[in-house]
Amino acid sequence: MSRTREWLKFGGLVSITVVVAVVLLGAIGQSSQARDATAFERPASAHELIPAQQPAPLPAVAQPLGDLSSAFASVADLIKPAVVFIESDKYATTDPHQNLRIPGMEFFFPRGAPQAPRLQRGTGSGFIISPDGYIMTNNHVVEGADKVKVRLFDKRQFDDAKIVGRDSLTDVAIIKIDAHDLPVATFGNSDSLRVGEWVLAVGNPLGQAFSFTVTAGIVSAKGRLLSGLQRSDYSIMDFIQTDAAINPGNSGGPLVNIRGQVVGMNAAIASENGYYQGYGFAIPANLARTVGNQLIDDGRVHRSILGVSVQDAREEDAAYVGLDSVEGVVVNSFSVDNSPAEKAGIKVGDIIIALDGEPVSYVAQLQQMVGFRKPGSTVRVTVVGKGHPQRTVSVHLMEAPADEQQVASNDREQPEEVAQPAGAHSALGIRIQQPPTEVSRRLGDDHTGPVVTDVEIDSPARDRLFPPANGAVDVITHVNGTRVRTVDEFQEAMKAVRPGEVVSLRVYNNSGGGLSRVVRIRLPQ
Repeated sequence: MSRTREWLKFGGLVSITVVVAVVLLGAIGQSSQARDATAFERPASAHELIPAQQPAPLPAVAQPLGDLSSAFASVADLIKPAVVFIESDKYATTDPHQNLRIPGMEFFFPRGAPQAPRLQRGTGSGFIISPDGYIMTNNHVVEGADKVKVRLFDKRQFDDAKIVGRDSLTDVAIIKIDAHDLPVATFGNSDSLRVGEWVLAVGNPLGQAFSFTVTAGIVSAKGRLLSGLQRSDYSIMDFIQTDAAINPGNSGGPLVNIRGQVVGMNAAIASENGYYQGYGFAIPANLARTVGNQLIDDGRVHRSILGVSVQDAREEDAAYVGLDSVEGVVVNSFSVDNSPAEKAGIKVGDIIIALDGEPVSYVAQLQQMVGFRKPGSTVRVTVVGKGHPQRTVSVHLMEAPADEQQVASNDREQPEEVAQPAGAHSALGIRIQQPPTEVSRRLGDDHTGPVVTDVEIDSPARDRLFPPANGAVDVITHVNGTRVRTVDEFQEAMKAVRPGEVVSLRVYNNSGGGLSRVVRIRLPQ
């Protein structure tokens, strides 16, 4: 019995030994196979402790983010081949000796000597809109260029791109290269774009070193006005705002939605240092496409106008004319002689609330609704004014003046600064005075009136009326439709306005070419 027990112990030890040996041999074999499998990829190392990583499936909670990441990558792959890098060269002539001149030494450096050309080079972006080489970009990217070069994503370069047409008022330009079968960017509907949607900006920020950069963000806002970029009364300021990073050089590149469709053309940034600080701005694709088609067809844009200068309505405007909600745009003045709107019976101070039955919400929207219709066509304009009910009038549109005519008409001499001695106060919290005779003469009889010389900090007129600055003055010409030419006439007209009521002022400012606007202010109780 004892002997049998000893044999059982021995047999158990042997069995355990065999199992351990099999396990060890299996592990050694697997390790050897792993080394053999990876030997062709990199040299074996006796000290290699970090194994090669295999792609791991995403946790379920991260799968939506993985899908979004893949979508961004797919959109980038789709749009980048249609994006181009643009170089614009401008040759300016300079006097090669201008820094060497010494008074009385002109004999050695005569002023009539030949001038040396100086190259000014700018860079930007664009995107291909047709297989035969039409490219859309910003006007400011190619404006004034003597030579335009284009480099494609596939590294082909074209040194003689042709400027087909430019429109400074929308900052859109079309150029063309001699090529065929090019990849094309497709347009989306910018009107249906919603705040909060994901968008990607593609372009060449900060020059060639960062070409074909893709950044992502959301649509932060729509219908933004950037007054610093306004070059004319006919400029259309209707920007899409995004927090996708945009820098100098991105101008002219596409802003695309998650479907890879162009919904905007990157054009500007809001920045104190000239570089990205959180917000960029793009021209809506629908506007850019409309302008681009006209530039391709005719080399220029034909605009129709109502012949009015307008501004977005405010709460005081709505209250003054009896609207229950704040809507529409206020007619400040008539911008041309024989204004179609004036002939149709529209009055200064009226609020335009609809055009052909479609509601009007802001200035740029009305500009686009009118601007690209055929000159001579008729539109039905719905307006509301003080003392008369809502009415609809027919207006025959006229063609807008050419850019050069508009610029020339704004080139006027500005009156000198108006002194600011103590003048008459009013319930508006402003100080006014009669302008000097010379200033009145330069303003002209139509624009003579008391000049705003100061606005109190806590005044209801703050940020609505302005004291003199850089030769520009605010002149009050009407109070509730009554013409006022003197301080006394202004004060007399103001007596009819009770505390808590809204007063309607017509104000002329002589800056630029001169502009009249309607300012409505609610007096304090």
